Amino acid sequence: MTLSRRGLLAAGGAMGALATTAAGPGAAVAAGHGAGRARVRTGFDRLAADGYRLLAGEKVGIVTNPTGITPDVRHIVDVMHPDDRVNLTAVFGPEHGFRGTAQAGGSEGRYDDPATGLPVYDTYLKSGRPLADIFTASGVDTVVFDIQDAGARFYTYIWTLYDCMEAAALAGKRFVVLDRPNPVTGRAALGPVLDPAFASFVGRREISQAHGMTVAELALLFNAEFLADRPVELEVVRMSGWRRSDFFDATGLPWVPPSPNMPTPETAVVYSGTCLFEGTNLSEGRGTTRPFELLGAEGVDHRWAAAANALDLPGVAFREAYFAPTFSKFQGKTVGGVQVHVQDREAFDPVRTGIALLVTARRTWSGFAWRADNAIDRLSGNTRVRTMIDAGADTDEVVGAWAADLAAFRKVRKEHLLYR
Repeated sequence: MTLSRRGLLAAGGAMGALATTAAGPGAAVAAGHGAGRARVRTGFDRLAADGYRLLAGEKVGIVTNPTGITPDVRHIVDVMHPDDRVNLTAVFGPEHGFRGTAQAGGSEGRYDDPATGLPVYDTYLKSGRPLADIFTASGVDTVVFDIQDAGARFYTYIWTLYDCMEAAALAGKRFVVLDRPNPVTGRAALGPVLDPAFASFVGRREISQAHGMTVAELALLFNAEFLADRPVELEVVRMSGWRRSDFFDATGLPWVPPSPNMPTPETAVVYSGTCLFEGTNLSEGRGTTRPFELLGAEGVDHRWAAAANALDLPGVAFREAYFAPTFSKFQGKTVGGVQVHVQDREAFDPVRTGIALLVTARRTWSGFAWRADNAIDRLSGNTRVRTMIDAGADTDEVVGAWAADLAAFRKVRKEHLLYR
C-alpha cells in the first residue's frame, strides 16, 4: 500500500501506533538508547521502543551508513543484529560505504561485515532493475532506509533513497523509511528546481537545490509525484520532538559526518550554496578542515572578500583567507580566497550566498572558469546559472530567474510535510 501524509497520520495497526501513540513524546526510550539526552527521537528510536512491531515476521535489509546511530552512538545494525525481535539479514551500503571507509565517488563493494557477519551489498551508482535484482538476491522482504541527510539536492543519499524505492517496487519489496532531522531546518525550499534535462546522481528529479524536507517527507513526495506509475509499498516512521525551525544542534542528537567532507553541522549550513564551486576551477575547500566554508584558487586575493562583503548579504560575512588543500584541487599549493562566516543562520540564505560568491569571483579574478564538463549545470540543475553569470547578471537577476519554478515546487512540497 502507498500512504499519503493524511493516510499515514490516520493509519491503524503497528504503523498507526508508531505514528500516534505507542512512541509519542512521552513514551519511554528503548533501554540503552540514551534516555534523557536528546530532545528529538529519531524514527529508529521510536521503532525500537515499539519492539520493532512494524518489521515483525519479515526478513529485513537496511540501507544505512555510519550516521545510522542511536543517541548513545551505537550503530543501529549492531543494535538490531542480536535482537530476537527483528530478523535483520542484509545491509545495503551507499556512496562512502556502510561503515564509511570510502572517499567521495567511492564505495565498499560486496563483503561480509566483520562485526556482525551480515552480507553487505553495494548500492552506489546502481538503480532500476540491477538494484532490484540485488534486493531479490538478498532474500529480504522489507528494505529499511536510515541515513542522515544534509538538506541539499546534490547530496547523493536522497537519490539512493529514490533509487532504492524504485528498485524495491520493481522487486516487490516493502519499503520503510526511518526519519532523521534535516540538519539545516525544514523551514523553506530555496534555489533553482532541477530541469529534468540535467538529471544525474546529484539530482534525479525536480526538487529545489535546498529542499527543506526530511528523508521521510522526501520519500512521500517521491512516491506520490515521481513514482506514481509504480509506487512502492511505503511506510515511514516519524521523529518525535523535531520542529521545522530546528537546526541540528537543537536536537540533542550526536553528529556523525555523513560523508568525509561534511565534518560538522555548520558545514551543512553553507553546503547547499557553496557546493556550486565544485562546478568551477576554484577549490571548494576539500582537503581542508573547513570544506565548503573555505573557497579559493591560485591568484585570488583580497578583492574577492571585499566585493562579497560589499553586497551586505544577510547573516554572513567573508574573510580574506589563504589555505593549502591536502588533497583535491590545488593539493599542496597555497591558494587565496574567502572563508564564509555565518553570523546569523536564521537570516542566512545559502543558495543566494553561493550565487553571490560565483558572481563576485568571476568579476574579481581573471582566472575564473567553469569546469569543462559543465558540472555546474548538473549541480544547479539548469543552464541559466552559468549563462546568466557569464552574461554579467548580478545576484538578484540570477536568483529571480528561478522564482516561478520554486513557487510551483513549494506548493507540491507542502502536501508532503509531516512536521509543522
